[in-house]
Amino acid sequence: MVEVSTSILNVKPGKEAETFLKLEKSKTDYLHIDVMDGKFVEKDTYKKMLEYSSYIKRISNLPQDVHLMVENIDEAIDDFISIEPNIITFHLEACKNEEEVFKYIKYLKENNCKVGIAVKPNTKIEDIYEFLPYIHMCLIMTVEPGKGGQTLLTDMIDKVKILKNYIEKNHIELDIEVDGGINLKTAPELKNAGANILVSGTAILMANDYKVIIDELKK
Repeated sequence: MVEVSTSILNVKPGKEAETFLKLEKSKTDYLHIDVMDGKFVEKDTYKKMLEYSSYIKRISNLPQDVHLMVENIDEAIDDFISIEPNIITFHLEACKNEEEVFKYIKYLKENNCKVGIAVKPNTKIEDIYEFLPYIHMCLIMTVEPGKGGQTLLTDMIDKVKILKNYIEKNHIELDIEVDGGINLKTAPELKNAGANILVSGTAILMANDYKVIIDELKK
């Protein structure tokens, strides 16, 4: 079953409550929280996403899918864990070594939070294999992280296929999430490749009827 995680990165100021509740009514599966620190990626959304995330917890029952695009993972986990998200995903590239990766996996699990690890387009998918049995999700970035509204990098479709083949061959239970440039045109190939959670922001938020797009993405 394919699920949709709606990125709230480009929600119109002043329309936050209306948008979040409309997305809940439209049956998005998650709200995708893009946390950027202005260091690991160019853009800085940290404070805004922390505010949004806290606000969503107060007004909505939707699970939060927190994507940390930050250098200081320790601090970010501590800031966002209190909001009780469904999952927190950190970047493999922000970790110094494998010991650090396992430290974050353990800490998140101890705090009753699912664990995701994200990889940038230039990172080899094989670099994440050793961690897969211990996590819940791998997020394959299908654009360079840090900006909304980019065009999907088509060679990432093969990356999804490689990961899907690997987890099936090794009997690993794992969600494959894809993020970047996902719309009704690009989604089918990613789903066929093995992705089962689609992150989409622009395509959904620009639509007159969120539910129509969300339903189509899930098909």
